[in-house]
Amino acid sequence: MLENIRLSFQGIWSHKMRSFLTMLGIIIGIASIISIVSTIKGTNEQIKENLIGAGNNNVKIQLYQGEGTYWMDSGIPNGVYQLSDEQKQEILDLDEVENASFYQERTYADGIAYGSTNLEGGNVMGIDQNYLSTCGYQIYQGRMFIDSDFEQMRKVVLLDDTAAQAMFQEEEPLGKVIEIRNEPFTVVGVVKKSDSFQPVIQSMEDYNTYSQTSYATVFLPNTCWPIIYQFDEPENAVVMAKTTEDMSAVGKKAAEIMNQSITNTTDSLSYKAEDLLEKAKSLQDLSQSTNSQLIWIASISLLVGGIGVMNIMLVSVTERTSEIGLKKAIGARKRRILAQFLTEAAVLTSIGGLIGVLAGIVMAQVISRMSKTPVAISVPSIILSVAFSMVIGIVFGLLPSVKAANLNPIDALRRE
Repeated sequence: MLENIRLSFQGIWSHKMRSFLTMLGIIIGIASIISIVSTIKGTNEQIKENLIGAGNNNVKIQLYQGEGTYWMDSGIPNGVYQLSDEQKQEILDLDEVENASFYQERTYADGIAYGSTNLEGGNVMGIDQNYLSTCGYQIYQGRMFIDSDFEQMRKVVLLDDTAAQAMFQEEEPLGKVIEIRNEPFTVVGVVKKSDSFQPVIQSMEDYNTYSQTSYATVFLPNTCWPIIYQFDEPENAVVMAKTTEDMSAVGKKAAEIMNQSITNTTDSLSYKAEDLLEKAKSLQDLSQSTNSQLIWIASISLLVGGIGVMNIMLVSVTERTSEIGLKKAIGARKRRILAQFLTEAAVLTSIGGLIGVLAGIVMAQVISRMSKTPVAISVPSIILSVAFSMVIGIVFGLLPSVKAANLNPIDALRRE
């Protein structure tokens, strides 16, 4: 085998230009496939990161009516009750759950003010002790909520950095008193997300999908929620899965547990998980189905390259007819001749495959810079491409190799 490989390299080197032109179809085909696959993988990762965001693996479970979230224009609906401690513990005890939090939320809340400054379009959230850690918030100024804030129903709030900037500009927010629906609350801290994830906005649809990440938010202990909103909002949940792949299963299981507290069976009310992972997969499938067609088109050049290999190997057999005859005359068997030419074809296409991989990586980076499209090099696709190029050499080199192995040694020695 090693001798066959050595002879293959010797033959390729002695006809450098012819060998390169023969490999060109393989190089173009492999390079096209590598660049397309890298673009697909990069786009899929971008979709997943945009929707899920920096790997926090969080799933929201909210009250739905039919296919849309329940709009709290007339208060909490009949037959929907607060979650019991047993239900919350059951969710926390799920094998796939890392952490979980239960909260109430009033979106586009009005009546949030500091002096003459009103916070327009902000969120107010009544949170438990787990919410900030589950959602990846860290203290930026001041302190977090402590147990006594919940136990004694202290009227204190945390602001996210967006709310702090909107309400106080350059003023120090700590210790200041803001009003929420005419109730005074003292600011004890400012929080911000621990990650720096920013979704890539490339269209109006992207903006509508990701715009909620920029809402200004005021957090207060959930025990203080009835002071301003009574019990006009149902409890929602945010659950942190142990892995990204567990998100769908965790959301469905948590929703089933929460639905145990709903007795209204006539208004299509139910808790449902916001399955971002499933949405990401749907977008990825759409992207991949489109690009798969490009891969098939690029594969045509591999077929053309394979035909070129077969053609040049037939020429090589014709040129080396006397050599083949001499080898057979001194005892070389058909199997030895067949292996020699198959090895030469496989080496030729494998070299083309390796050059194609390098060209594909370079092409992917060029496409990324020119079109601002993310790319991610796929190692399995590289290995598969090189292996496939070798297979092409064996398949298309089979006919010339069989022809060489079946040559009559007497006829071969007579031919000039």
